[in-house]
Amino acid sequence: MGVKTMLPSYELGVYALAVTCAVVYSGSGIFEASRDSVNRKAFRDGIKPGWHYFGRKMDVADFEWVMWFTSFRNVIIFALSGHVLFGKICSMTVPQHRAVVYMLYGVFAVLGSMGLVYLMIILSHCLVLYSVALAKQKWLCYVAGLCCLASFKVEPFSSWQSGFVTGAFDLQDVLFYGGSSFTIMRCMSFALESSERKEGIYSIFDLLKYNFYLPFFFFGPVMTFDQFHAQVSTRELRRKDDEMRNIRVHALFHVGAIIAVDIFFHFFYILTLPSDLKFMNRLSDWSLAGLAYSNLVYDWVKAAVMFGVINTIARLDHLDPPQPPKCITMLYVFAETHFDRGINDWLCKYVYDHIGENHDNIMKELVATIATFAVTTLWLGPCEIVYIWSVFNCFGLNFELWVQKFFQLEPFAKLEAKMSAAMSRRIRAVFGAANFWAIVLYNILALNSLEFALLVTKRLLLTGFPVSTLSIWFVTYCGVQLIKERERILAIEEEKCDKAKVE
Repeated sequence: MGVKTMLPSYELGVYALAVTCAVVYSGSGIFEASRDSVNRKAFRDGIKPGWHYFGRKMDVADFEWVMWFTSFRNVIIFALSGHVLFGKICSMTVPQHRAVVYMLYGVFAVLGSMGLVYLMIILSHCLVLYSVALAKQKWLCYVAGLCCLASFKVEPFSSWQSGFVTGAFDLQDVLFYGGSSFTIMRCMSFALESSERKEGIYSIFDLLKYNFYLPFFFFGPVMTFDQFHAQVSTRELRRKDDEMRNIRVHALFHVGAIIAVDIFFHFFYILTLPSDLKFMNRLSDWSLAGLAYSNLVYDWVKAAVMFGVINTIARLDHLDPPQPPKCITMLYVFAETHFDRGINDWLCKYVYDHIGENHDNIMKELVATIATFAVTTLWLGPCEIVYIWSVFNCFGLNFELWVQKFFQLEPFAKLEAKMSAAMSRRIRAVFGAANFWAIVLYNILALNSLEFALLVTKRLLLTGFPVSTLSIWFVTYCGVQLIKERERILAIEEEKCDKAKVE
């Protein structure tokens, strides 16, 4: 049935009321747990002094978030401010050479922050993959690229390379592996795009300009080479209507998100609470469910802030970078579940869509998802928890197609054809609600811990059955219906825009 199917407004009102009440009830349980546990011995490392005038301590369990706003804050501001300044001067004076200026600034920034040896390691990998690209053989590009990626992710090769970088500071490991991993993904994109080019090959300077664009270098996102090359080669730099206004709005939004997260961490210890499973057993099923969901929402906010800040800089440079990830609140299908849209676009273009084609054939889809999650596992760094996460998410992606194919069989297809469009939407939302919780449970494996994921699963499906299980499922169903309503409105607006363009 179509996405434009309407439901009665009073029904949607009931759904919104149910979701609101559930969120408030679950949130109050998490707030009380945070207040009661603030002085627990097990939480001393995760909760530090915060707003003394409010009598609140702060959840500092997330290393990345703390790193960005303490030891890395000044580095980010200094490096990106310099990039924006040089980029603005260049775009006003010699726009045709702006890619070269970006590259030189990036090279000197990497040299100044990580040293000459690290720069040489990065350049050696760039040279290796450029040499492979000269052969114009896709399979060779994949093999060489994945081997280079493995050299940063698999022992003893990883320690061997990092051992060349002398000196030590708080961010060395983060910058080393971040810059190295993203470099390999960019070099693979360059090699694969070069192998597709019918006449000649891109130059080594095209690769260096692509790789050493500083906003993307250490933390991404990955913009595929074809897109970056086309955008950065444009000589006529023109802004769209209200583009600068939109950039300022997005910048203010990300500042607001940072402040909101800081406030949230003073009242809800969603990251530290799951570390004490003994204390978790005292919480209600609703509080546990809310805690698991909150972990995913927070991780999305973190990704949205990081990529949002970087994307704002890229837009000032007249680029159109990959969008931030879709909020987990708006997801109920595995195919749209990702926290890094740049990596997701890369995987889809070079692995998932390349093998799976139109994603309609069960066997091709199985091979495509296995290959995609194999590369993802290598990208994240092979370890037990990553293996488990990959297997579950690979299964979830394929299971969606299996269920879809099953219900396309003749008896079910005929039955749905006899239903009203609204009833079909309701039935599909029931399955979407189950899928929503599968996404939550599968992903807190990687975002939190296996033990916490097992505890939440046990409480929601076994000890909480049937009351907690069915009531949480119903509230999730209400949430999915609200998501579908938003999708319906967006589809109608998009259709109106398309008609206006035609006319």
